Amino acid sequence: MTLFNNNPLPYFSILVLSLIAVSCSNKTDTTRDHLVFRYNEHKNIGSLDPAFAKDNADIWAVNQLFNGLVQMDDSLLVQPSIAKRWTISENALEYSFVLRDDVYFHKHSLFKKDSTRQVTAHDFEYSFNRILDPNIASSGRWIFNKISDFKALNDSVFNITLKQPFPAFLGLLTMKYCSVVPKEITEHYGTDFRAHPIGTGPFKFKRWEENVKLVFRKNEQYFETNAQGEKLPYLEAVAITFLPDKQSEFMQFIQGNLDFLNSLDASYQDEILTTQGVLRDKYTATIDLIRSPYLNTEYLAFYMDSDVNEVQSAQIREAVNYGFDKQKMMTYLRNGIGIPATGGFIPKGLPGYNASIGYTYQPEKAKQLIAEYKEQSGNVSPKITITTTSNYLNFCEYIQRELTKIGLTVAIDVLPPSSLKEGKANGKLNVFRASWIADYPDAQNYLSLFYSDNFAPNGPNYTHFSNPKFDDWYKQAFIETDELERLKLYTKMDSLVLKNTPIVPLYYDEVIRFKQKNVIGLGSNPTNLLELKRVSKTN
Repeated sequence: MTLFNNNPLPYFSILVLSLIAVSCSNKTDTTRDHLVFRYNEHKNIGSLDPAFAKDNADIWAVNQLFNGLVQMDDSLLVQPSIAKRWTISENALEYSFVLRDDVYFHKHSLFKKDSTRQVTAHDFEYSFNRILDPNIASSGRWIFNKISDFKALNDSVFNITLKQPFPAFLGLLTMKYCSVVPKEITEHYGTDFRAHPIGTGPFKFKRWEENVKLVFRKNEQYFETNAQGEKLPYLEAVAITFLPDKQSEFMQFIQGNLDFLNSLDASYQDEILTTQGVLRDKYTATIDLIRSPYLNTEYLAFYMDSDVNEVQSAQIREAVNYGFDKQKMMTYLRNGIGIPATGGFIPKGLPGYNASIGYTYQPEKAKQLIAEYKEQSGNVSPKITITTTSNYLNFCEYIQRELTKIGLTVAIDVLPPSSLKEGKANGKLNVFRASWIADYPDAQNYLSLFYSDNFAPNGPNYTHFSNPKFDDWYKQAFIETDELERLKLYTKMDSLVLKNTPIVPLYYDEVIRFKQKNVIGLGSNPTNLLELKRVSKTN
């Protein structure tokens, strides 16, 4: 039996601050301004209901309003949240969570007495069943595929039984889909719960003018504390605007009207960063740059069931892997932001990553492979077509120029994102650019793209890569309880994939955050989750 425990620190009383008016552009009252964290979400937000927390914009907002049983820290370690401790059975199938008794929902008149109530294990049973309800149509139903049963044993104990051991299960539970919601509120609002969220998080919903502004206020009853026992959060409010233009967003940040910027767009990357990926001198006095690995692998993919001879050729696929300088690509196209992918498909920052199993830039080796292909096939003008979206056209054009030098003709087909998504899912694209952002922080999530039973469109294996040895190792990893041995299996699988070249890893992304100097406690993490409960601002 494995035991995890976290004893909450005693709360210290703090002075309740007076009500403030939240504004993203009015900075005349600095006493109020330093209590408000302001950022822009150019993609808009579709829903504040955790059942639909699929896109990053929604996940960030939902994370401020809701909690689950467990949470992920910045080092990708699972920590207690509403569950103060848990046990895992010896066969790794039974998980038993003991809940805190000091967690309350945000106030709402429907709760009647005290306008709130304590969270119990029955609330988690309801919340999980809600995700599975076909009438809700949550995008998070897949999380429960490996769960056999879950139930509240009483108000404070919640049990989950798995169908088979799954080492990454606790990581799955950190996803926002697994947040607790109150039955009386969700059933009252129905689909309108998306705009009337009631959770347990460090901030509570205040106001939403869709496509204009979203405001959260401090939850005075929040249960977490800092190491000194002081109540979280420190901020009084969070204000989110929805400027769709990234250049306008950048100007608002430079003018000090936003506290945080989480993007590196071509429209301003040369203005703020050097080609080495550091802040230009004129900004170092007012802005901080935060860089860290991001669990996102950008890559080219070959459809292994293609009837195109060049795509079927291991020589061509290997030549593409050797045929262009990834470091040069990152320097000139992304100002040094991102890690050239000389390892496998598993990105840097995730256990199982190995920097030595991939391909380095070897143009002469690439030329030799192309020459061998021409001689053996009789095809003196080999050609491939890379399908991409307009956002990545510059990368594909760079690869096109470089591969021409080794004797391979490359055409580029630009499609809208929806068309590319449909094409790769249905085997209509021979070579395409893609990316994989971790659903949960375990290498198994990446390796699932090469498991034979996961062929698209019913699974994420868009390349239709199939290898019996890989499949055996993949299934073995599910029942391997020794973490080090499981990581060795992950690396072996990743290495096998690279040797068979169904993909060309381009780069492992980085989380890039720009913040104002007066913002304290804004960290970074490989899942790019925005955590604001420990953030403060100096006056």
